Amino acid sequence: MKCIKCIKVAKGYELDEIRRVSDLDADERVKGGYWKFVPKSEWKLATRKPKNDQATDQATDQVKPQSKKQLRKQKAEA
Repeated sequence: MKCIKCIKVAKGYELDEIRRVSDLDADERVKGGYWKFVPKSEWKLATRKPKNDQATDQATDQVKPQSKKQLRKQKAEA
């Protein structure tokens, strides 16, 4: 699998559209002049949603008990 990016507007494709296709299909499209190869990291950035900063803040705000005694007290209270 290779990642390619549209560099010229073509029928059915938008400019700067990034696709992940098979090696043979990618080679043929790049030879046509409408596409170029891009690194997989660029494809990942375009397709993945950014992580929420709020979720990481909530996880760091929680204090973990440091000893077994504290764990037992929390279990007894619950």
